[in-house]
Amino acid sequence: MVSGTRQGSIFGKLGLVADLAGGGGAQAQVPYARERDDLLKEIVAMARATGADTGRAVFSERVMGAMAKVPRHSFVPATYGALAYANQPLPIGHGQTISQPYIVALMTDLLDTKAEDAVLEIGTGSGYQAAVLAELVLQVYSIEIIEPVASRAAALLQQLGYKNIETRIDDGNKGWPERAPFDAIIVTAATPQVPPALLAQLKPGGRMVIPVGGQNEVQFLHVLLKRTDGAISTQRSLPVRFVPLTRDN
Repeated sequence: MVSGTRQGSIFGKLGLVADLAGGGGAQAQVPYARERDDLLKEIVAMARATGADTGRAVFSERVMGAMAKVPRHSFVPATYGALAYANQPLPIGHGQTISQPYIVALMTDLLDTKAEDAVLEIGTGSGYQAAVLAELVLQVYSIEIIEPVASRAAALLQQLGYKNIETRIDDGNKGWPERAPFDAIIVTAATPQVPPALLAQLKPGGRMVIPVGGQNEVQFLHVLLKRTDGAISTQRSLPVRFVPLTRDN
């Protein structure tokens, strides 16, 4: 269980806790306010439980603030609206999913972004991860290879007012050379090997978070750091399950 002290330090400062005693007020009028609050508490508890494996027993308040602000229910198909703030992945069509919120928070935290950063995302999917990143950095560039998925996400992100997200329909294995180099790269689909183009487009001192593993293998979340001399150091984190990173035929 999450201790009252830690819960208070995160949720109290952010002003995100619903009035669980009832009585309404502004917080009660926020859509899914209590569900969001419960999800944030669960993310905090999971971070603590997995901290020995991830090195992140506590996520930053910046990341938790972004997780609280982004309306996940907007990115979930209406069929699954009741599960919008459940801590689980959900189908979004075309064989794709919106990731488990805890994994979104973990991968975002592992990037160690700064407000002035430019981040490349491979695998736009629903647009949820891009929206979380957009709350934290100067610019997000997001690539999706499945045209209807990409178009739907781009329209939704525009509708929600995210002006610092640029999307593209393309093969994410190639990265986005015209916008490179990037301060951080996040990949939301699994690949047997890290694409060389992505490593080349990562700035020295930058980080990449990517699930690595073949279709019939156990996937692990990897955190790559590109040192100033161009060498890459890799740290393996949790076992995960992502859809495969697709290539152009």
